[in-house]
Amino acid sequence: MGQGHELYVICGLYGRGGTGSSGYLTTLDQGRVTVPAHCWKVVVVLAAGTDDAARVSSATRVIAVDTPNDNGLSTSWGTYRTSVDALEAATGLNLFSAVTANVQTAVEARTDTGPTN
Repeated sequence: MGQGHELYVICGLYGRGGTGSSGYLTTLDQGRVTVPAHCWKVVVVLAAGTDDAARVSSATRVIAVDTPNDNGLSTSWGTYRTSVDALEAATGLNLFSAVTANVQTAVEARTDTGPTN
């Protein structure tokens, strides 16, 4: 990537229950804080410019990652790559609603296979 590119990062959580140093928990602080089951992130790589949504094309690199909330995760983040469609199904969100329908369909269905370093 390098100079001349902008990265747009969208992230969130879903589900209930994760494994940390205290073992598997669904809540913390006497039930006042829910422990999420998954943490996800979507990165959109665009050439620098304006009118961001209009610059997203079917060739735009979109990296979607969905990791279980578990202290035993692999350090190789590439193993957790998924499609935006899968994240939308899990969360109920519509992440690319500002781009045209044909571009949205193309970029959401694809799972990134680009470099991870």
